[in-house]
Amino acid sequence: MSLFSPRQTPAPQPAVNTPSNPKSANAHPLDALTGGVFSAATASERATRVRDWLATDPSAEHMNEVFKELSQRDRGAAKPLKEKLDELKRQKSQEQAGAEWAAKAEGLLAASRLNLADALAWQRDAARAGAPLSREPLATLRQQLAERIKSIEDLQHAVQVEREAAVLIAQRIEVLSTKPWRDARQAADALRADVAQWQQQIGGLTQDAQWASVEAKFPPMLEASRQQLQLVWDAFDAALAQAVAADSDTSAPLPAVPVWADELRAARGVPPAEQQAANEQAQQAQQARRERAGADVEKAVAALEAEVAQGHGKATPKAAADLRQLLKQHGRLIGQALEARAHAVLSQAGELEGWQRWRADQLREELVSKAEALTQAPEGQRPSGRKLQEAIRQLREQWKTTDQGGAPNHALWKRFDEACTEAHKGVEAWLAQVRQQSEATRAQRQVIIDELKAWTEAHAQSSDWKAQLRELHAFSERWRQAGHLSEKAFAEVQPIWKDAMHQAHARLEAAQAESVARRKALIDEAGALSQAQPLRIDAVKALQQRWQAEAHAVPLDRKQEQKLWEAFRSPIDAAFERKTSERQQQAGAISAVDQRVLDASRELEAATQSGDAQRIRAAMAALEAAGRAAPPAAAPAAAASDGSAAAEGAPTAAEGADTTPAKSAPEAAPRKLVAMRGDDRPGAKKSEPASRDVRRDGRPGRPDARGGRDGRDFRDGRDSRDRRDFRDDREPRGLRLGDTAFRAQRQAMEAAQSSLRRLAEQAHGEVLTQVLDAWQARDAEQLPAAQALGGRVAPAQRAAWAAALGQPAGNPSAEALLRLEIAAEAPTPAEHLSERRLLQLQLLTRRNAPSPAETWAQDVAQVLAGAHDEKSARRLQATLKTLLKR
Repeated sequence: MSLFSPRQTPAPQPAVNTPSNPKSANAHPLDALTGGVFSAATASERATRVRDWLATDPSAEHMNEVFKELSQRDRGAAKPLKEKLDELKRQKSQEQAGAEWAAKAEGLLAASRLNLADALAWQRDAARAGAPLSREPLATLRQQLAERIKSIEDLQHAVQVEREAAVLIAQRIEVLSTKPWRDARQAADALRADVAQWQQQIGGLTQDAQWASVEAKFPPMLEASRQQLQLVWDAFDAALAQAVAADSDTSAPLPAVPVWADELRAARGVPPAEQQAANEQAQQAQQARRERAGADVEKAVAALEAEVAQGHGKATPKAAADLRQLLKQHGRLIGQALEARAHAVLSQAGELEGWQRWRADQLREELVSKAEALTQAPEGQRPSGRKLQEAIRQLREQWKTTDQGGAPNHALWKRFDEACTEAHKGVEAWLAQVRQQSEATRAQRQVIIDELKAWTEAHAQSSDWKAQLRELHAFSERWRQAGHLSEKAFAEVQPIWKDAMHQAHARLEAAQAESVARRKALIDEAGALSQAQPLRIDAVKALQQRWQAEAHAVPLDRKQEQKLWEAFRSPIDAAFERKTSERQQQAGAISAVDQRVLDASRELEAATQSGDAQRIRAAMAALEAAGRAAPPAAAPAAAASDGSAAAEGAPTAAEGADTTPAKSAPEAAPRKLVAMRGDDRPGAKKSEPASRDVRRDGRPGRPDARGGRDGRDFRDGRDSRDRRDFRDDREPRGLRLGDTAFRAQRQAMEAAQSSLRRLAEQAHGEVLTQVLDAWQARDAEQLPAAQALGGRVAPAQRAAWAAALGQPAGNPSAEALLRLEIAAEAPTPAEHLSERRLLQLQLLTRRNAPSPAETWAQDVAQVLAGAHDEKSARRLQATLKTLLKR
């Protein structure tokens, strides 16, 4: 229908004022349309005229025009107009939504196959979209959809009923096969009519107009029931016809039904003896079969009763199917009580009509509880953000899965949908916050891009490449830390950033390429310079300075710069190494002291390889002596210098005795002063040198701040004038060895010391092993000698150990072992830690008693006097390993 169809003719125009009225010349153009709204004197009168004009049902165009003019003058009077316009807009939107959802409903109804999930979701989605479901045509369409859904559900229910009916008919046929064949013949006609009627009903279901809309699982289910019932009926009918033929003709074969075959065999008159033997064997076999069948059926009945008692087990259909199969196979072999019990439990299982529907409702109840818990939980315990979104999505997916396994439940779906919709409000708030954050992050990243572009323009002529590289790195860090964006938004903004960064790096990359070319040229110069003979050091230094200047001017990637530097340095290093080797070759023969040190080093290496400790120590002493030996000419030269000094000194005693009455010898002429420092202090003569014992202020004393005023040095307590004599009293340093001799000496000494330590450890281990073996064998002869035990064990203590081993083994001394572990500061096993703590407390109270470190030898004797065991031996070995070394 038309949205704005006027119901009445326009209202009659109000009377126009006469020209004599002075206000008529200034009347508003819309006054004639609205009945004088704009010319009203008061607001209440204006509002009244507006309501009166709206009662005439004006058109929407006129109302919009009046509202635009009136809202600028009087908003209160324009409020009814706005409400009327809003109502018209709502009606228009509802009519549009109604037309849209009506088209969707008509499409669902027109389809040959109606999807139940889509039909059920139509009403929910239409109500959420604001469609007027209570108005036509949506009300009729909703009713039609509901009726069609009900018809489909009824059809599916009928399929399940017919399936159970087919099972019951098959059970009747099985029961008849256990009765006499004449009884079966009498009931065959009624049974044939029931089978035909069931087939007719099945045909009616498949011919229903809604058959194409049932779920996909029902048609195969019904077809399987039809085929199974047809097979059972055909077999029964054929066996019955064969029984009738065998009754009339004794030569005809017996039917496959055992009860009917036995009955016909008896009617034919089988001999008594053979019949009795056959009957006995048959009875025995039949009894065994009955027992097995009863046990199997009893087990199946118990399982089905347990499932029925639970009422919601998924295994109920399978248990019922297993029981039915057993009844088909062994129905004639079980007792009446068990058969009645089996049929009763089968009927109970059948009464659970649509167990999938029932189970699905339980699952739906759980989902509804979970959905309602999302909105009813306290504020601090509610999931928020993405977790809430995932929870709602999972609940809806589980609901869809449940709908696939059973018939829908509209009431539960309404509760579930309302709960999920209410919980989704939190998701919408979170999404709004995420969108806001994303917009802020994108704006921030756009600011960074704009700043980068402005920076590129500002540094178009700059050549400070290091500063540019630092600032570009800062831009990259800001971009990396600018915040998270969605994949789509990031894919949109990332190419823009890369393009801006590429433009910013363009001049720097060009400068780096030129720098790399210049450095490669310097590498070539270095290679050529390293081959020159002789090597020009000044040219090498100039080349290195050029390289450093280039490296400081233009920065490169660290790996690339290091690779170029190694390529530049390698030929120069090789040239210097070649020069060094040549210098070493030109050094000539090795000095005599180096030769002695090399010879002594070789002897020490030989002694080290021999493994003899005394020989190694002697070789070490010889090597040290060879390194300290002075050259033979040193002593005579020193003696000569001392003699000359003595000769140049005072006269001898004899000469002094002869010249005593004579005049004293003239003093030696003073040395000519070649250079002196003039004394510029007040009152001093510049022609005389400055005294070292006079201060600048004229007072006596040494002016050096490092010494005392009385001429003594504060650092070593000696007179500064005697400092040279003090240096002469020190031990003279040995001669400086060459590199080859020094390295040979050091390597030989290190190898010798390592060998001595290894030999000492080996000897120590052998001594411990001998002590433990002597304790185990209780043989004092196996105890190591006192020299082997070392200086820590006195001969008297070793004798006490031997005496303890010579006696019969007594009880083990636990306290002695604990005292040994305390003396050696060795760990105690966990089971004896409390005893060790108690002993330590007792030792603290024994003030005058000797400590375990003083009596450890006596404690060892107590341990050796006791019986040997592996744990005590390991503890004793751990303590002696430390005590014998100290």
